[in-house]
Amino acid sequence: MSQIILQASPWALFIGRFHPVLVHLPIGFLLIAAFLEIGRRTGKVAVSEGTVSFILFWSAISATIACIAGYLLSLGGGYDADLLSDHMWQGIGVAVFAWIAWLVKSDRFQRVIPYSSMIYLPAFAIATLLLLSAGHDGGSLTHGEEYLTQYTPEPFRSLAGMSPAKETITEIKPLADVNQALVYKDVVQPILEMRCVQCHNESKQKGDLRMDQLALLVKGGEGGPAFIAGKSAESDMIKRCLLPENDDDHMPPKGKPQLTADQITLISWWIDQGAPADKKVAELTISEQVKPALAALGTSGTGNAATKSAVSAIQNVKVPAADEKDLAALKKAGLIVNALAQDQNLLEVSAVNAPDFTDKDMALLAPVAQQIAWLKLGDTKITDAALKEMQKFKNLNKLHLEHTIVTDAGLANLKNLPLLEYINLVDTKVSDAGLKEAATFKGLRSIYVWQSAATDSAVREVSRKNSNLMVVNGFNEAAVAEFLKAGDTTAIKAKSKAP
Repeated sequence: MSQIILQASPWALFIGRFHPVLVHLPIGFLLIAAFLEIGRRTGKVAVSEGTVSFILFWSAISATIACIAGYLLSLGGGYDADLLSDHMWQGIGVAVFAWIAWLVKSDRFQRVIPYSSMIYLPAFAIATLLLLSAGHDGGSLTHGEEYLTQYTPEPFRSLAGMSPAKETITEIKPLADVNQALVYKDVVQPILEMRCVQCHNESKQKGDLRMDQLALLVKGGEGGPAFIAGKSAESDMIKRCLLPENDDDHMPPKGKPQLTADQITLISWWIDQGAPADKKVAELTISEQVKPALAALGTSGTGNAATKSAVSAIQNVKVPAADEKDLAALKKAGLIVNALAQDQNLLEVSAVNAPDFTDKDMALLAPVAQQIAWLKLGDTKITDAALKEMQKFKNLNKLHLEHTIVTDAGLANLKNLPLLEYINLVDTKVSDAGLKEAATFKGLRSIYVWQSAATDSAVREVSRKNSNLMVVNGFNEAAVAEFLKAGDTTAIKAKSKAP
């Protein structure tokens, strides 16, 4: 079977993705065999040679299987070619020398070839050393070349002749003067480094795309350009961020930290302005939707509005821990429950795996009403009655209702939730009246109404009157038609939803 056929085979990639699991088997077997052999030869462990031989046999078997799965995984692409080649041959070396060590250890082979026992220890040692080297390169392929040594402290770093540690971006530092900030260097690049570069860098190039340098980002990857200057709605990197999180094409992948609504807005704005490399914020046209996102980048010295928008309303909220029995009941019903911050006891509850969740099931949430901060009920069977129950969720901060049948009447029940900042109403029955009502909610910062009953004119009116509220209307029908006409490579689902 040719590599091209394997690349196109879902079976090849399915089996390949078991490599990270399978590769732990030869690691365990070989290390156990090594320790037993050392213990046996030093008289510390009473173990027979047959036992060591048995473990070596399974280390060779598992190493071979791991090599096959690793090769199939590599067909998916996105890895540094030289590093991948080193890792592959080291893995093959582990399997080969494990087989040799097992063969010369067996009584049958020793009887056939004299002095074969002299080969045993060198073969065993080489297999073990290659195992360690292959493991290091495997980690580098997955997490980057400096993954193992990234956090080496001083003075060991200097003694080893290593370069100074690179600063890892975990949050975007406030800008002293937003207007004078360079849009790409100070606004866009920090977002990409924090959310995208981990999988799109020099050593790991998923989709043959690098995002650690602007020139390489412009070049694009195997699917073509990452963005089209002046047209964010037609740019692949934006469309992928707006796909449902459980979609295979969504980026960043499910389970990775996601871009916020403000971050997507800022990158889209940069692209729409022509993706300039060296222009300042003040030199570009700033829309009403972009103003709150830019204000959130400022320091406290830029004014109270910026400070308020930069700090989440739930940042200092602390509640008692939820009862474990109540959490168990939620999980039994198919809901996903995650802690947002251990010291606050706030929870994220998601019904992504419970599409049959109904109004009656809201009773399961009642015992943890004060702990729920993020609630995801998109694609479920809830109605306005469920929103009435949410009046009790006083710490609710982020609410997903996309692809449900909720209406203006249900939305009105959320008016008195003091900490609510985000509502996703994509593909709902909410109309212009509901949108205008939501605009009066104290503290609301983002609302998504793409494919809802709200009209473009109402969106423009609400955006104009409420500078601190970002109203996202997503793609319109004309834009979708243009994507299809242009042969868009990213599948646009009939029910695509905003992040």
